[in-house]
Amino acid sequence: MTDSAELREDDGSFAGYALPAGSYRASEQRGPGYFVTIGLFVIVLVVAMMALSIVATRISAAPTKYHCPPDCGRPPTGLPVSTNPRFFASDGSFSVSYPAPGTAYEVTMEPNGVRADLNIGDGGTLRLFSQPAQGRDARRVADDLLAQMFPDAVKSYELPNAILGYQPGYGEVADDWPKGTATDSQHLRVIIVVAVKNDLALVAGAVGPFHQFGPEDGPGPPSPANLDIAKDMGKYVNSFMWRGDPPR
Repeated sequence: MTDSAELREDDGSFAGYALPAGSYRASEQRGPGYFVTIGLFVIVLVVAMMALSIVATRISAAPTKYHCPPDCGRPPTGLPVSTNPRFFASDGSFSVSYPAPGTAYEVTMEPNGVRADLNIGDGGTLRLFSQPAQGRDARRVADDLLAQMFPDAVKSYELPNAILGYQPGYGEVADDWPKGTATDSQHLRVIIVVAVKNDLALVAGAVGPFHQFGPEDGPGPPSPANLDIAKDMGKYVNSFMWRGDPPR
């Protein structure tokens, strides 16, 4: 009797609890909370990132913001290397770079600036000088100079956002026929840029034969300047400095 009971226990049977006969319903078992776990992980990650960003803004200096013009900032990698000589006014009111000796220019010093005559290509003349503003703005100074030097010049267009010596000013491009003819051989192109500071007008002017720029003849990018010497003018326009300006 004992042997047969042991056999029944070993033959796939197991101990359990006896329940009265009837219908029963098993309750649903909750599985792992995957979505809850992932949600908590995302919330913790976002909070940590926000905290790190706040810390980063507190410990790192904010970048300097410039509104150009008039505040155009400083060169990002240090002061530029100066390769051209500078003209200094006798009263120290301003200075400006001019073409170095041995270049394609013949340079003449004047009491109020520099005159440089280009000896190659189409030729032309570049003048970098000062003039008392006497209460005039840059546009008025430019108009008076054009009327004095080129009374028959006809305005072609105004230079947008003209800047001289990193100071907002006025620029104009004009055409002139000195002998009163309208032939291309006598056609001169005039460029003038003026800025006023401390009641002192600084002027960059260029004049030479009209030269139509194109894809294969000109500075490279499309340009309506149409003046050969204008391709070399930019480096001198912003080399002007008034008394008290920081080095650049």
